[in-house]
Amino acid sequence: MYLFQTINPPGVRRAGRFSLFSLILLSAGHFSVDLYSGALGALQPLLVKRFGMSLAEAGLLGGLLVCSSSLMQPLYGYLSDRFHTRLFAALGPRIAGLFISSLGLAPSYGWLLLMVALGGAGIAAFHPQASVWATHGLEGKRGRAMAIFISAGTLGFACGPLCFSAVTGLFGLRGTIWAAIPGLLVCVLLIATLPEAGAHKPKTESGSDWRALRAVWKPLAILYSLVFIRSIVQVTYAQMIPLYLTLERGYSVGSASVTLSLFLAFGAFGGFVGGHLSDRFGGKPVIVVSMIASVPLLMLFFLIRGFVSAAGLLLGGLILLFTIPVNVVMAQDLVPSQAGTISALMMGFAWGSAGLVFIPLTGWMADVVSMHNALLALLVFPLIGFVLSLRLPK
Repeated sequence: MYLFQTINPPGVRRAGRFSLFSLILLSAGHFSVDLYSGALGALQPLLVKRFGMSLAEAGLLGGLLVCSSSLMQPLYGYLSDRFHTRLFAALGPRIAGLFISSLGLAPSYGWLLLMVALGGAGIAAFHPQASVWATHGLEGKRGRAMAIFISAGTLGFACGPLCFSAVTGLFGLRGTIWAAIPGLLVCVLLIATLPEAGAHKPKTESGSDWRALRAVWKPLAILYSLVFIRSIVQVTYAQMIPLYLTLERGYSVGSASVTLSLFLAFGAFGGFVGGHLSDRFGGKPVIVVSMIASVPLLMLFFLIRGFVSAAGLLLGGLILLFTIPVNVVMAQDLVPSQAGTISALMMGFAWGSAGLVFIPLTGWMADVVSMHNALLALLVFPLIGFVLSLRLPK
């Protein structure tokens, strides 16, 4: 059976095929912008060496990317809901690709900061609008559609370090400009194929948008809290696992990087599985199971060595990330007229705010109690999420 098999009448089939084609293109765009989002980790050692940066200056680059690419997403979500132009989704990959891929050409640290900020702006501009359009015209399959869209981004983020490491290995730091090509190609395709402004504008009564938000603020607050809780583990592990493996478990840098990429890749597949399950069983059961079942598996990674440890990390990450598309679709359904803003809050803003707080906090805890204990302690948050998820409406 085809994943998006349709039984529409003949007059509707063309629209259904176009919606699926749009989903594929937007997923390619998501892969490319998150590829650039994941590139800085691979470039930082080379940039530190070239510009003689301190660790604080290197950390500022990473923090600036998080702020510009994640915390700014609600602004772009509001703008996309207000103006309904395709330019946010179409130009995002081009802007991100040009500026992130040009970091090797920066003449000074000040230029690095500017280029990271502008590249992050392209990443932020793409996500809110694209996440709304990715499921348009695929009613009844929105969970699977959102899962494909988000999993593409997670895979892009996982491939970012590998891709830019390969490019710098072949062409040197200044040769990273060649990595802008995927973003430019996706931009051209999106401009050529996405519908004109207003094509996806929800039909709502004037002045009803904020009343709708007030009416559903409790389930929205629970969903946001659940995304924030999942992001605490997801983002902190993505940043800290390579350090933990190299410093405390004796891994080589290459082996630690491969382990991280596998963790992120399994998480991408988990998002796809979670979207499929939510279409079949509903969103709440998927979130409840994800929060409680991921904890014992991730604990195995810290408490046991060998194959079982690795399997616990990968399967735990897979199940934990079941919820990525589910939370977004459930939130969009609560307030369709503000879908772009809601998507930005549930994706970039929650991810960015969790990272800004808990990555440095976990680093401080690691200095006090060891990185092993600091990372293990974070698993209390999915347990809190499990209790909170029971309060979601059916």
